[in-house]
Amino acid sequence: MWKDVLIGLAAAVVVSWLALVVALLLVRPKGNLLREALRILPDLIRLLKNLATDSSQPRGVRIRLGLLMAYLAFPIDLIPDFIPILGYADDAIIVTAVLRSVVRRVGLEAVRAHWPGTDDGFNALCKATGLTPHPTDPAPPAT
Repeated sequence: MWKDVLIGLAAAVVVSWLALVVALLLVRPKGNLLREALRILPDLIRLLKNLATDSSQPRGVRIRLGLLMAYLAFPIDLIPDFIPILGYADDAIIVTAVLRSVVRRVGLEAVRAHWPGTDDGFNALCKATGLTPHPTDPAPPAT
């Protein structure tokens, strides 16, 4: 009986993982979006640290950001990083989801106040995560 339960559980985990891989293939970043995300990665990490250590932010936001940083530091991912495109796409999708939830809670202005990089970098972050940049932020350069 336990053998059947373990086999069923293992099958469910494999099917769930395959469904996740298919979903990531469908929503993976396209074109230069992934390159832009990698370009702003150092500033993004500093942003997460700055927001997570700011005691004026709500506790839930700080906990969420701390868990995100722990997930990013943990060597085991949902999709291993050696798989081309998808290995980093899962991290990008999770970061995007957490940043969107943070912006819904504290507002884009609070995130902008903690952004350590350039205005172009912040606009690239907004573009990569689908956030609307502040109207006073300069527009990204035309390419």
